Amino acid sequence: MDIFKGQNLLEFSDRFKTDDDCKKYLSEMKWYTGYICKKCNHRKSQLRKDFSRICNLCSHIESPSSNTLFHKVKFGLRKAFFICFEMSTSTKSLSASYISVRYGVAETTARLFMHKIREAMKSSENNPMDGEVHIDEFVVGGKETGKQGRSYSSKKKKAVCAVQLTQTGKVKRFYALKINDFSSKSLKGIFDKHISKQANVTTDEWRGYRPISDEYKIEQIISKNGMNFKAIHTMIHQVKSWIRTTYSWVSGKHINRYFDEFCFRINRSNSKETIFNNLIQKMVNTGKIYQTQIIGN
Repeated sequence: MDIFKGQNLLEFSDRFKTDDDCKKYLSEMKWYTGYICKKCNHRKSQLRKDFSRICNLCSHIESPSSNTLFHKVKFGLRKAFFICFEMSTSTKSLSASYISVRYGVAETTARLFMHKIREAMKSSENNPMDGEVHIDEFVVGGKETGKQGRSYSSKKKKAVCAVQLTQTGKVKRFYALKINDFSSKSLKGIFDKHISKQANVTTDEWRGYRPISDEYKIEQIISKNGMNFKAIHTMIHQVKSWIRTTYSWVSGKHINRYFDEFCFRINRSNSKETIFNNLIQKMVNTGKIYQTQIIGN
């Protein structure tokens, strides 16, 4: 399969000139390892003009976009591909209102499709962080009078994040996760999802990490106003300023999707040449999601 590489918008527009070009790309990716009929599991098929396949046994027709996150896209596959390209290759992404104007789709439609893309950007959780890992908590939201630090009554959105460092102290991977409060039960969520039990974890002296140290190798040190955690505090500043400047406000029930988008780009900053193809592969493998599932989650 001839995958698309690069971040050049002109090269991208030359490669995907029509919806059929996008269907061909999806078809090659979807059935790269072979065809299996969704109805009868037969493995023989014929390719049709629109790049869909028809089963030789039960005559079931399957389009390249069916049972993927492109399932029943109403505004055209080419526009959908361009939105995927911009969200994966740009530095700061785009808001739904901007996408609406840029591609001539309704703002609600743009927002729902962008949430589908963010679902594909979610981590597989198959490769937990090891080596040197720093963990800290932060909040997203404006100032509240009398609500400082780890206030449990604050309306701000609470989150915990983890950064894996290289031997030279640079950021290798980053993950963030919404939490309900700063208790050890909530903080353990990011350990279970993203941290290997062989990792050397460093946190500040917040007491919520103490019960978790029974399962993970945790060293607690004084923060010194962030001086001992420069890398993770830089990442926290970046994700907070990204949300504030691009979206101004995000819903609490969707904030994990925005974290997934930010982390997807950060964790693939060394493989930008293939980041679009990587996203399309995840869009194909994730399976279809309906509007009610997005709104309800």
